Amino acid sequence: MTTAQSEGASTGGPTVLRMLLGAHLRKLREEKGISREAAGYEIRSSESKISRMELGRVGFKERDVADLLTFYGFNDPEERTALLNLARDANTPGWWQRESDILPSWFHSYVGLESAAKLIRTYELQFVPGLLQTADYARAVISIAHGMGQPSDLERRVNLRLNRQQILTRTDPPQFWAVLDEGCLRRLVGGLDVMRGQITALIDATKMPHVQLQLMPFHFGGHSGAGGSFSILRFPDQDLPDVVYVEQLTSALYIEKRDDVEHYVAAMERLAVEADPPSATAETLGRILQDLENRDA
Repeated sequence: MTTAQSEGASTGGPTVLRMLLGAHLRKLREEKGISREAAGYEIRSSESKISRMELGRVGFKERDVADLLTFYGFNDPEERTALLNLARDANTPGWWQRESDILPSWFHSYVGLESAAKLIRTYELQFVPGLLQTADYARAVISIAHGMGQPSDLERRVNLRLNRQQILTRTDPPQFWAVLDEGCLRRLVGGLDVMRGQITALIDATKMPHVQLQLMPFHFGGHSGAGGSFSILRFPDQDLPDVVYVEQLTSALYIEKRDDVEHYVAAMERLAVEADPPSATAETLGRILQDLENRDA
């Protein structure tokens, strides 16, 4: 890993920095033919700790990283300094961690991955994707799960979701490609006024050059996304594998095994073929908006 690479990676947030450092440590270990068990013993820990470090699932102690680099025979001063600096940066809290009391622990990693991705592909079966939700729609969705909580906490959750959306308006936004089931748009989440505002916002989103929206119409019938919603994230650094995110009611799955990821990538590509083309999205959204207007008449 070059110094320039580490400097570029430092913009990616702590989650991706841990993944990147872990990937480099795994590569160095495997090149020397050293087992995880032996590496764990070297830092007074266990094989499972090395596994978690290499997956970027835990924070890094600079002493552990330094000891592993020495054990792996990695002695280039400049490169060692770059990796130790990366370990230090990887322990810096992300902006979302200030809201840790309202953010589920299993969602922390996703916000970090999302903020560093260069390509986000998502299929949504029930709700408009969080990155495209209006404040009123987000409030309605969040109320479904947290409506019995404190009103102030509800607003904090809404603001956190809106803060996540800033990645789409920054100077280097990711490519965002979403396939939405028609049910996302026909279901009256929050009522007619909320849905009118949300559909209008989606029409505006179709004009963004880095956003691609497709709709899966009811009339298509069964399709490759019938198993449920999921997202696939890809990162700028080639050392980082794609990650599939599948959210559940009280937890989430982060899928990184290559064969499993490829299965989801293939499903996403089939969805893109099966759904209406992006060029038709704005017109279809306009018809749905008109349907809402007629219901209110």
